[in-house]
Amino acid sequence: MNANERKFYELTVAERVERVRAEAGLDGHDTAALLDPAPLSHAEADRLIENVVGLLSLPLGIARNFTINGEEVQVPLAIEEASVVAAASHGAKLLRAGGGIEAVASDPVMVGQVQVLEVDDFEAAARELAACRDEILRTANAGHERLQAAGGGARGFAVRLLDPTPAGPMLLLELEVDVRDAMGANAVNGMCEAIAPLVAERTGGRVGLRILTNLCDRRVVWARGRVPAEALGGADAVRAIFEASAFAEADPHRATTHNKGIMNGIDALLLATGQDFRAAEAGAHAYAARDGRYTALATWRPDERGDLLGRIELPLALGTVGGGTEIHRTARVCRKIVGAQGPGSARRLAGIAAALGLAQNLAAIRALAQEGIQRGHMKLHRRAREHGEHEALAVTEKADKGAGP
Repeated sequence: MNANERKFYELTVAERVERVRAEAGLDGHDTAALLDPAPLSHAEADRLIENVVGLLSLPLGIARNFTINGEEVQVPLAIEEASVVAAASHGAKLLRAGGGIEAVASDPVMVGQVQVLEVDDFEAAARELAACRDEILRTANAGHERLQAAGGGARGFAVRLLDPTPAGPMLLLELEVDVRDAMGANAVNGMCEAIAPLVAERTGGRVGLRILTNLCDRRVVWARGRVPAEALGGADAVRAIFEASAFAEADPHRATTHNKGIMNGIDALLLATGQDFRAAEAGAHAYAARDGRYTALATWRPDERGDLLGRIELPLALGTVGGGTEIHRTARVCRKIVGAQGPGSARRLAGIAAALGLAQNLAAIRALAQEGIQRGHMKLHRRAREHGEHEALAVTEKADKGAGP
């Protein structure tokens, strides 16, 4: 049996890379980066962080079976934990049976906060800022011609009062910036610094911090999908997953683990593609508590036909240009694999991440609701230790079972 007739998990590493090359349109340099045991040099690492003394490698796998917005997508995941790649692939397979996953991302609007203290009259200060809106936006956008030419830039701002705080009342100017395909931290922070003197002058206060927020609740992505009841094993399975979802929605203790499973997949994709996964984690968990109680990011409901409907919503600030996105060549290849190149690529990547989180959550919650976490999850850990991850994934996919979070 040749490589084209075997399933992906049955291939050798070199054969998998060749199949990814053919399916994603990679070139020889790309495949060399995937096969290179040390794709990041010490010199390149020294450009990324301080005090470099070595490199730490992680396994890079491909989650399969994803149909997102009608397109077949291979999803690269960099992670050390067995079961995550297999679980994502299995969840995607279940969602494919219902037509695949639909994902939509909002405009890439980030918010920068300018903190103003010692303001005597907050209402008067807010009126002054509103009156010089155009001047504030011109000042913010100065020096960002390329961003504006791409359709981005500072769009507007809001003013609000924080009172009380341990340090006394504070006025906040929150600048809204369309950052296009950048993560946006550098641009937004620079704009906040630029407008700070003008804000101080118009309010009569003293400016404190000038920095973006990682709770990017104006840069949100949604994904949804349907799983036929028969693909899950019938109505009892649909009901069990619905009840598990309701548990996570109602109880913060369960929601924390529910959301951790979602971020297992999302973090692994963000790490593979060179993103700030720590910012994504902070924003996601803050968003889960935005209504005053921590709850589930993904929810599942039976529909009128008895099938299972899933939906996920979370903020994601991803970047495909700027910063250190071009330094790590394997991260560049991973972005190429998912098609995150060119205008709009950051929104595409965010949609793929949300779809991945939904599939990961489905596999985890199904395993919990139907067989318990230990049966599949710990078997993978044991097999990975004894026989390597390749055989562990093979056992899981042959058994057609999801894995835990």
